[in-house]
Amino acid sequence: MNLLLIAHVIVVVSLTLRVLLRDELSPPARLAWIIVLILLPIAGTIVYFLFGEVNLDHRARAAQSSIHDEMQRSGTDLMGVPSTIEAHIAPQFQPVAAYAASINGFYPVMGNAAQLMADAADTRTRMVADINAATDHVHALYYIWLADRTGTEVAEALIRAAQRGVTCCAMADGLGSRALIRSDLWAQMGAAGVQLAVALPLDRPIRTLLTSRIDLRNHRKITVIDGTITYCGSRNSADPEFLPKAKYGPWVDIMLRLTGPVVLQNQLLFANDWMRATGEPPETILRCCPPMPGGFAAQAMGHGPTERRSSTPQLFATALGCARHSVTISTPYFVPDATVLEALCAAAHRGVEVALILPARNDSWIVAAASRSYYRRLLDAGCVLHEYQGGLLHAKTLTMDGAVSLIGSSNIDLRSFDLNYENNILLQDADITQKIRARQAVYISQSLPVTTAYVAAWPYHIRIWHNVIATIGPIL
Repeated sequence: MNLLLIAHVIVVVSLTLRVLLRDELSPPARLAWIIVLILLPIAGTIVYFLFGEVNLDHRARAAQSSIHDEMQRSGTDLMGVPSTIEAHIAPQFQPVAAYAASINGFYPVMGNAAQLMADAADTRTRMVADINAATDHVHALYYIWLADRTGTEVAEALIRAAQRGVTCCAMADGLGSRALIRSDLWAQMGAAGVQLAVALPLDRPIRTLLTSRIDLRNHRKITVIDGTITYCGSRNSADPEFLPKAKYGPWVDIMLRLTGPVVLQNQLLFANDWMRATGEPPETILRCCPPMPGGFAAQAMGHGPTERRSSTPQLFATALGCARHSVTISTPYFVPDATVLEALCAAAHRGVEVALILPARNDSWIVAAASRSYYRRLLDAGCVLHEYQGGLLHAKTLTMDGAVSLIGSSNIDLRSFDLNYENNILLQDADITQKIRARQAVYISQSLPVTTAYVAAWPYHIRIWHNVIATIGPIL
């Protein structure tokens, strides 16, 4: 018994020292891990072993470095140039465009156009039609790809395209799309000539646990058709009823259909992921897409555990710092780090109208509790909060001063900040921003306001629960 106690103390002390030696951890994350290890030593040790470290092994980092160099060589003409920022981005928004460019090297490119999809059915119909019309290639990547109506119709469109000679590359996340990957539909895609890849597969769990984290996921949603059309937004290849978690439905998403040079930046992100999964580039030629007359400036960006740490929260904070009049944000998962929380409060304190739209019912009870721990602080700073009542609001949007929008896969939570591969598009255009803002207004019309009186009425045990979860939030 004494030997077991000594061994246990050695393990806990060793892990505590390991936490204290990790320079990349924020002080709140360090404190959270130490609290968990002290209060729940056995469970905490197991959880730390499974989820405590984000570091990838040297082979993964070397591979990513090689892929990045290859993308730089093949995509020089597609990545934009720094001079575009000063020439075409309004001075007020130049800092956020410059910061976004620092993440992957994608600078704003001119001559883009976008259409805001009306709903899930519109997205499915337009995407299938675009795939049916493809003549050269289709690239598709989704975190969640289900064999429901939407997922099946997209898969069948890829099968038809492959059978008529179009090069089709389809990739799905090993966890989020695990049911599809094991299904007959996936096998049918491969048999028809669709090239298949699994992002972050779960076929070697022991190696994954020893060299990485099993919950590192590819959360991106990218579709590129013939290098001229791309879809970007929050929608997975799944019906809004989302049968795996139907009781929270419908899942309310947003999607843009874009044309212009930014399409090729999204394609470079796909090519990056494809090379990481297969070791080979997609069998398609990356070529410049002609700019659209009168089109707007846009730039793609991707983030993940192989990119610079904390780039996503710093991007959000930079955007908030550029705002002068208004910022409206919708996100299903709101667990901000100190960088984003302080930027939200600072913007509100200096007179910017800051509005947040969050789901009233969340499929993650942990996120729901942690989110509400920040309500009082945000309200006191002058932010306006809305809880959406019409299902699970899954749209990830940011609109700023009626001129700039950020849309994509990133949530405002620590998973998107540190663990997931994400993709977003930042654009400057009053027309499409106003359309996204109108969609945000629809969300608000289906929400209930969160007031200071409402938060103050929470019982003590509820407030304690929210704050306990938020305390360990940095390690969730």
